[in-house]
Amino acid sequence: MIEIDPQYLADRYMTQWTLSDAAERRAAIERLWAEDGTHILHPPAEIREIAAELGFDHTTLEAQGYDAIEARVARSYERFVEKERFTFRARADAVRLNGVVKFGWETVSVETDDVVGGGLDILVLDDDGRIKADYMFPGA
Repeated sequence: MIEIDPQYLADRYMTQWTLSDAAERRAAIERLWAEDGTHILHPPAEIREIAAELGFDHTTLEAQGYDAIEARVARSYERFVEKERFTFRARADAVRLNGVVKFGWETVSVETDDVVGGGLDILVLDDDGRIKADYMFPGA
């Protein structure tokens, strides 16, 4: 496995969510992710509650491959960055253990610089240091 600075990776990862240019966003995804990488989101509580009411005892949201990840990142950008005027940043707590990088992140109001949310990400890297699996826990 190649050497990689976990904080540098966390910062680059969070930047992909804030890029306004679609071509830049796609290029960032292709640099960061393995071609068959999977983004796995632990849904917010309200989604889990609705799923439980419908009889689902477990729910995860997944996007696999460049196209699906690009769609996921683009929708997040449109909703949170463009519409709600938030940005995202990695906390300065990234650590690496073999092929796994863990870090916290923050959702920040562009207008006030107030932290309004955040979460935890666990990235599983392939031998080339690219993201094979991303386990995202908003609110953690």
